[in-house]
Amino acid sequence: MLHAAQIAGPGGRVIGVDCNRDMLALARRHRLTVAERLGYDNVEFRCGLIQDLRLDLDRLADELARQPVHDQWGWLEVRSVEDRLRDEAPLVPDESVDCILSNCVLNLVRPADRRSLFAEMYRVLRRDGRVAVSDIVADEDVPEPLQRDPQLWSGCIAGAYREDAFLRAFEDAGFHGIEIAMRQKEPWRTVDGIEFRSVTVVAHKGKQGPCLERNQALIYRGPFKTVEDDDGHLFPRGERVAVCDKTFRLLQREPYSGAFEPVEPREPIALDEARQFDCRRSARRLPRETKGSDYAATTAPASSCCGPDSAGC
Repeated sequence: MLHAAQIAGPGGRVIGVDCNRDMLALARRHRLTVAERLGYDNVEFRCGLIQDLRLDLDRLADELARQPVHDQWGWLEVRSVEDRLRDEAPLVPDESVDCILSNCVLNLVRPADRRSLFAEMYRVLRRDGRVAVSDIVADEDVPEPLQRDPQLWSGCIAGAYREDAFLRAFEDAGFHGIEIAMRQKEPWRTVDGIEFRSVTVVAHKGKQGPCLERNQALIYRGPFKTVEDDDGHLFPRGERVAVCDKTFRLLQREPYSGAFEPVEPREPIALDEARQFDCRRSARRLPRETKGSDYAATTAPASSCCGPDSAGC
């Protein structure tokens, strides 16, 4: 079974993670040839599982060669060896990856491992990193008889997520800014009346961290009457909504750029002086909270430019 992904690490390195023996051997055999033709060598291929990116299967193979498994006691010993390898030499360390790309792979991971699959993608990504995943999804739940069909499993059908559950899995893992970048209009296949199609989902990491009060606000520009972010903040169109410093900065970056007008306080509050902000509420930010209670600046002339005898503003 193929569990593969491409991971972009620091310095423009690209790491391919795969556990299909033939495909991995093929990729490694031709890596230098491809590098020579391209003029640079920034790709490496590692043996691992996308649902367990800590475990280096090449290192595990070395351990098994020295200590073969012959009975249940040997198998139990291997489990402790796996834990040691995960701790001492993780295949992909925490927060070491800028981007994860995956094409038609997640549906091949068995259901029991799917929560850890999304947790692993989240773990290895740096703050502000992102995933771009293309996979086959279904418009209905795939029934048990189809899930047990080996041909449909290898054909990316039996293990397909229901499309709304696929998006929710990213949300449950802690990702934000989750978008359907592409959704195939016509189904790729239809089996027993269930439509299977390709979707590409982009999701971001970076909303973790403390919520601090710095008297900031965001104004949602529209066009919708109200929008809600992934943390439950409601933004009525045109209103100053009080937000913490983390949300204030997050919603000015991709994929939200341009959707909100930021309102900074006239007198900034230093981070080390900021108090805790209750992000469970959605409250209007009073203008005097950002301007200051003693704000009395005037920029207009004494006479109104919009009076009955004026030429207009």
